[in-house]
Amino acid sequence: MIIVTGAAGFIGSCLVRKLNDEGFYDLILVDDFSKHEKDKNLEEKKFTANVEREQFAEWLKQNHRLVQFVFHLGARTDTTEFNRTIFDQLNLQYSKEVWKACVEFGLPLLYASSAATYGNGEHGYSDDHTIIEKLKPLNPYGASKNDFDKWVLQQERKPYSWHGLKFFNVYGPNEYHKGRMASVIFHSFKQISETGKMKLFRSHHPDFKDGEQLRDFVYVKDVVNVCYWLMHHRKNSGIYNLGSGKARTFLDLVRQTFKAMNKPEVIEFIDTPADIRDKYQYFTEARMEKLKSTGYMESFTSLEDGVDDYVKNFLLKKSSF
Repeated sequence: MIIVTGAAGFIGSCLVRKLNDEGFYDLILVDDFSKHEKDKNLEEKKFTANVEREQFAEWLKQNHRLVQFVFHLGARTDTTEFNRTIFDQLNLQYSKEVWKACVEFGLPLLYASSAATYGNGEHGYSDDHTIIEKLKPLNPYGASKNDFDKWVLQQERKPYSWHGLKFFNVYGPNEYHKGRMASVIFHSFKQISETGKMKLFRSHHPDFKDGEQLRDFVYVKDVVNVCYWLMHHRKNSGIYNLGSGKARTFLDLVRQTFKAMNKPEVIEFIDTPADIRDKYQYFTEARMEKLKSTGYMESFTSLEDGVDDYVKNFLLKKSSF
């Protein structure tokens, strides 16, 4: 039996698909299932049961002997939310309870951290544990993820196997419900479909031209492949980056979206919203040597191939993974 928290969400539901494709059906899906906009993500998935997020701790006490692995991907991920109490409750305290339960019941754990922990990148993008205390995230979401990473490294008692993954800019199917927090590809597809053009944020940084802000975009299929591999690779515990390892511009991304849609390029620039302007990351790029050193040798999907697959096989068909 395998547990996936955040199972109805973007990455969680894609992981459920990956597990099903690999022949794993005895899955316990944990989430807030009152949010029905995510129901589509679980259509045609095979699993044993749903457990409401608030009931999970008690469920695990009663059933831990049946559990083989815990994927803790559930989190509040809104980078524009500045109420720290929400993140303290859902991302920090809840994650501590999951960790403590895995320690108590002897369960291997993989949990979701975030590249938002790196802030503006003044300490680089290395996943060396020694820099985690120095990081200064730009928003409460990133702070909550970094606070948990710091707490994890301070613990004397740890699961016998554990991995924290710093997800970079993940894109791909099953993010339909994410609204403002959906990927730029999703928003590009929607804008191009409705208006024939795409509006990108203007640069407010002298070192970057408009549209040439750089991010490490990683396809969700690559993300769940790494998660699946680590479920079997129960050694080299620690915190790892999970990106493509190659920063690309927003112009690269949007131009490929136009190409995949077979539409002429029409790109305009607008000011970055004031509420996020001073918290905006202009460059992210995952250092991936650490993960590769553990033996993970699969290649990562290029931005061109990932956008092409996402647009043609999911967005145009309005289908889920």
